[in-house]
Amino acid sequence: MEVQETRVQTDRVLTIPNILSMARLVGVPVFLWLILRPEFGGPKSDGWALLVLVLSGLSDYLDGKLARRWNQISSLGRLLDPAADRLYIASTLVGLTWRGILPLWLTGVLVARELVLLVMVAVLRRHGYPPPQVNFLGKAATFNLMYAFPLLLLSDGSGWIASLAAIFGWAFAGWGTTLYWWAGVLYVVQVRRLVRADAMAD
Repeated sequence: MEVQETRVQTDRVLTIPNILSMARLVGVPVFLWLILRPEFGGPKSDGWALLVLVLSGLSDYLDGKLARRWNQISSLGRLLDPAADRLYIASTLVGLTWRGILPLWLTGVLVARELVLLVMVAVLRRHGYPPPQVNFLGKAATFNLMYAFPLLLLSDGSGWIASLAAIFGWAFAGWGTTLYWWAGVLYVVQVRRLVRADAMAD
């Protein structure tokens, strides 16, 4: 994460990058419903859940790229993009943990990082700073986790495909979790520096 504010280039709401981000948000409850259907007596819909995740990943790549290329970076987009990332991660954690695919300790590690981030956001706002922007390290962490989750979902089966999915899924989960916390620690350090600079200025 980085605290520096990206320059807003448009105040428009209905831009293509924003529409893509909104579509990703709409997909969150759909994905959670698909992944939890077997737990409530419905048919297994993991294939459809995987498709929603893949489309989410594609739209995540496109909305940022198009916003920069077409000079459509907006205040709304700066909120929607990280919100969609976190909601997909949260819904996937809930679904996979509920189904016993993810261990509770890993879910706890990822949730703890989010709680730390929320505290830091509150500290920033108290000192008059804007919400944080996602940097390359944070995006890399999300990228790894968004690969890990569908692979782990695919591993909930039998055969060599499920076995390979488990190997690569846990590899991406390990890398993603490490990068997620690394980005969080760097963010905490940046916030402490800002707060200390404010205190010295006073």
